[in-house]
Amino acid sequence: MAGQLKTTWPQVLAWRLRRQLLDPLGEAEAPAIVRRLAGVQAQVSSATALAVGVRQQTPVPDAVDRALQDGSLMRTWAMRGTLHLLTPDEAGAYLSLVAAARPWERASWVRTFGVSPTEMATLTEAVAAVLDDRVLTREELVAAVGDRLGHSDLEEQLRSGWGAVLKPVAWQGVLCHGPADGNRVTFTRPDRLPGWRGVPEPEAAAPVVVPAYLRAYGPATVERFDAWLTRGTSKKAALRGWFEALGDRLATVEVDGGGEDPVTAYLLAEDLDELAGTEPSSAVRLLPGFDQYVMGPGTAAAEIIPAEHRAQVSRTAGWISPVVVAGGRVVGTWDVVGTAPPEVHWFDEAAIPPSADVAAAVERMHAVLTAFA
Repeated sequence: MAGQLKTTWPQVLAWRLRRQLLDPLGEAEAPAIVRRLAGVQAQVSSATALAVGVRQQTPVPDAVDRALQDGSLMRTWAMRGTLHLLTPDEAGAYLSLVAAARPWERASWVRTFGVSPTEMATLTEAVAAVLDDRVLTREELVAAVGDRLGHSDLEEQLRSGWGAVLKPVAWQGVLCHGPADGNRVTFTRPDRLPGWRGVPEPEAAAPVVVPAYLRAYGPATVERFDAWLTRGTSKKAALRGWFEALGDRLATVEVDGGGEDPVTAYLLAEDLDELAGTEPSSAVRLLPGFDQYVMGPGTAAAEIIPAEHRAQVSRTAGWISPVVVAGGRVVGTWDVVGTAPPEVHWFDEAAIPPSADVAAAVERMHAVLTAFA
């Protein structure tokens, strides 16, 4: 383990804003932004496009769509079982760590979805075969698998809960979303995409994924990383091993708790000097729903979301609100009605940032929304 640094949350949050291309804004193209953020949650297409666009000085409305079409980005089930954008060359590493605990072999998973480990292996082989030289819609995939398996009970599982049952197939690198077919989702095999490197063993994947996470969302604890990866369900011995294997590439950072106990967490040793030299930020940004600035550390991260306001960000049915960030902290949410500018809802009226900064942030988001409409 390399050296140690003592710092404060305003300094850490300013560093995260810089690393995530939010202050200052970046000029990178969509694949580079996705790589920098260790993936971008992609369940809501409009929010996904905005998550990339708000990090560009000159947002490109169709940047994500074009990258998916040319294969420089892929959409697949990854962290926490949710859809993400990943770059094909690194996607296998993320999938490897998500799949490392093989959750589909747990008794609780089998009870919930009614598919045994043996049946799961059969399904995975069938999906690989039917997608060997084809891109299929949801309906076509279910029908092709049913034909191949003789219309077994697995076909019924695919029809009633195909997303959940296909997630383990995706985690093993056999299936991902394909190019859009109008409004219909399609599926293909990742090995049809340029740059795909397969799914490595977890020991080879961890040196890719853990540093990528820490570069975007550090300093972070092992538990924070696990919550982001699998909602805290990874095997603890494996988790510790992944971090310990990085050896002197890791350093510890003690963050002043601001009146509470300090937090000790990990950062890449090569980033210590940059963090130490970062000045607190006063930047105001409007970010879309499900933005990685929130999803990376999670809505339980009190350093960015006050605990008493978490329910205003993490809503029912898994919805994550669009947020207003000032100085790295979430200070409110926002929404829009029709084509009107965003309307901000502050957590604390006494802590509203300077009106000129708020007006500029609202104007920028309004311009992005208009361009992306």
